[in-house]
Amino acid sequence: MSLIDSVGLSGLIFMALVLLGAYIIKGMAGFGSGLLAVPLLALVAPLTVIVPVLGLISYSGTLIQAYQLREHVVWRDCWLVLPFSIMGVLVALWLFKQVDLYWLNKALAVFVMSYALYSLRPENTAVKNRYWAMPAGFLAGLVGALFGTGGPFYVTYLKLRQLNKSAFRATIVFIFLFDGAIRISAYSAGGFYPADALIMAAMALPVLILGLFIGHRIHLKITKQRFNQIISVILLLSGLMLFLK
Repeated sequence: MSLIDSVGLSGLIFMALVLLGAYIIKGMAGFGSGLLAVPLLALVAPLTVIVPVLGLISYSGTLIQAYQLREHVVWRDCWLVLPFSIMGVLVALWLFKQVDLYWLNKALAVFVMSYALYSLRPENTAVKNRYWAMPAGFLAGLVGALFGTGGPFYVTYLKLRQLNKSAFRATIVFIFLFDGAIRISAYSAGGFYPADALIMAAMALPVLILGLFIGHRIHLKITKQRFNQIISVILLLSGLMLFLK
């Protein structure tokens, strides 16, 4: 039985609704689709299918957003974090064999939630220098390789930089553009893209485009303060999901 047949019509409708909500968030903030989609989609399909396919679908949305938002990217903040992300991935490969990942997971989740709660305060201090790109990039690569949830560290760094909402969204999209290319290459090399998974990804494209369009319209209408509050809430939920994982 193919993957699509095993999910069934009701499962496909459920998946479409989940993806619509996930990509409304991505269209609005530039990230966060996996936070909503992965735990819900795992209710109807195995994670070994969901994570690679969602990565492919998400990358399609990232490509669309990258083209649309290219003029707003703060390239210096983008390029600074990526080398340290690669270092984090390499360390993660070593940690897989050396450390109890359960406690590392919990500690990182507490950090993300603590910062999210702190950032909901009315006043936040901007970080003038870019040295925080080093730990942010390293932890994003490390946690992304270990748990598939490295995004909060990229977001934390860009929030500390206090970019305007358009620059924030564009820069995080381009970071994910390069980060995602590495992940998809690894999934492809591992044989995680059978024909029916590729068909499912293609079927999701219209839902993705609609979600991104709605999210973009919302982004244009909200204030910077409201945008920052939404980002902080997404970070808080991200940390909670990591803690419960």
